[in-house]
Amino acid sequence: MQHLPLSRATPRALLGVALGLALAAPQAFAGPVLDRIKQNGKIVIAHRESSVPFSYVLPDKKPVGYAVDLCLRIAEAVRKKLDLKAMGTEFMQVTPANRIATIAEGKADLECGSTTNNAERREKVAFTVPHYITGARYVVRADSGIEELSQFEGKALVSTKGSTPLKSLVKANAERALHINVLEAPDNARAMEMVASGQADGFVMDDVQLYGMVASRPDAKRFRVVGKLLTIEPLAIMLPKDDPEFKAIVDDEMRHLINSGEAYAIYERWFMKPIPPKNASLDLPMNYLLKDFWRYPTDQVPY
Repeated sequence: MQHLPLSRATPRALLGVALGLALAAPQAFAGPVLDRIKQNGKIVIAHRESSVPFSYVLPDKKPVGYAVDLCLRIAEAVRKKLDLKAMGTEFMQVTPANRIATIAEGKADLECGSTTNNAERREKVAFTVPHYITGARYVVRADSGIEELSQFEGKALVSTKGSTPLKSLVKANAERALHINVLEAPDNARAMEMVASGQADGFVMDDVQLYGMVASRPDAKRFRVVGKLLTIEPLAIMLPKDDPEFKAIVDDEMRHLINSGEAYAIYERWFMKPIPPKNASLDLPMNYLLKDFWRYPTDQVPY
């Protein structure tokens, strides 16, 4: 076969050579996060302390949950894409107040919890396909007689610092002139204790988390989840912004988990079966919002 000297090759021939070399070469995955993982030999997963059943710690401090399981599947996909024989997993506990900064500053590679994907947060971080769609409601003591937001007028209502339900509550309180005493708690567990002890008349948070916290208590019958949805919250795994190579791997794996049915099995494990540490079941079938969204899984949300 006669080879044409490069100096005399046509632009079309040069393009063909370039494409051939690109196809023949092994695909290289690079980018800030992937480079960091390759250099350190580990992926760092941020998790929550008491965001049941998404991300929480057991008495032995081991992080578990629905979002944690999804992140561990994503971590394995990253290991395979980078062709690493072994890759460590380091867990880092975060709070609603510091979780966004932890990802934005590169201290963790994935945040596996119950974080809402919204426009304000997308200015600082990125999100993958939602793993749950919920809305904020209220947990109250069963004997309170409270059913709706308007009945908190003049009462104390707590939410978790840095959460979207807290911002929505502050806005609704001002717009409706309800004169609610809005309180902030550092985490979900403390907010729930404030309701239990009478320091607050209710706790506003994503209803799925409220069900989880009530179910995990030995005095679960003392509480009820009430009210219409104050917000619509697409919850998703958070990752660093402006890193398309890493995001592509995460998005592809989430779509694979959904389309293969594995994500549904993971959902079943955490929402329909007994979960630790109390071995109580939330008994929460997948809602129609998430079912519809997963028909064509995407990271694009209208919020």
